[in-house]
This record gives sequence, C-alpha cells and structure tokens, in this order.
Amino acid sequence: MAVRHRLIRRPPEAVWAVLADGSRYADWVVGTDSSRQKDDSWPEVGSEIAYTVRLGPYTAEGDTVVRNCDPPRTLELEARSGALGTARIAIELRPWGDETLVVLDEHPLRGPGGFLHNAVLDALLQLRHRAMLGRLADVVERTAPDAPRTAETRTTGTP
Repeated sequence: MAVRHRLIRRPPEAVWAVLADGSRYADWVVGTDSSRQKDDSWPEVGSEIAYTVRLGPYTAEGDTVVRNCDPPRTLELEARSGALGTARIAIELRPWGDETLVVLDEHPLRGPGGFLHNAVLDALLQLRHRAMLGRLADVVERTAPDAPRTAETRTTGTP
C-alpha cells in the first residue's frame, strides 16, 4: 500500500491552511508545475483545481476534485490525468501534541495505473510521497509561525 506519514512541527490548522489553498499545490505536490483553483469554493466537496505537469518539453493538464472534506482533519481527492487515469489521494491530519501527524494514502482508481497497480508502483509512490510530505512540511513550517509551547513544556524544557 502507498501510505506514508510525516510529523510536521505545526498544529493541524496551519497544515490545513496550506491544503485549503488550491493555488499552493504546485509548491508541494511532486510532478506538478502549476496549479490553480477552478472556483472559489476549494476545498468544498465537488470543487476542483487544475494542474499542469511538465516533463522536459512535454506538458500535460489534469484536474483534481474534492470527494470528501472534514476540516481540519481529512481531505480526500480524486486526481484525474486524462489517458493516465485517476487516483484517490487521502490526506489525514492527526493532532500530535503541538504538531501534526500527516498521513498520505494514494491509490490508482482507473486507467493504466489501476490496471498496473502492483508492488513496484507502490514503491514508486512511496518515493513520491516522501518528497511530497517533505515539501509540505517545508511550506507549512515556513508559512506558519512556530507552534506555541504550553506552560508545562516551557517549565520542564522539553520540546
């Protein structure tokens, strides 16, 4: 299964703020050259973003639609890439003290990816997810101020 997680040093609301901005997907989604919201309702169920993938001189267009949204906990997307097919992408945010455990789960649904889904494809998705979660952490941690420390952590000196 192509499931990966990462601890981000900001609260869930800070991570959600980045996910809720459809124009920022190219900042952290590996392979995406640009992204733009198709309307002002992102990330409501049914709303969409369009994206461009660039591989050298070649470009491809696609879109992503929100299938489930429970702010600031869950965002489930369906990425549609034309002839390449579609994929389900689920992002779960779990509070972890003052931080957020982000769980990313992606599986092909239709098209060649769905037919060819196997351990090799999952391994490639794992590499992509590792890079994506690293980029997401960088964007969130650069954008959001440091998470406040509680009185207990200040007095004991533990992070």
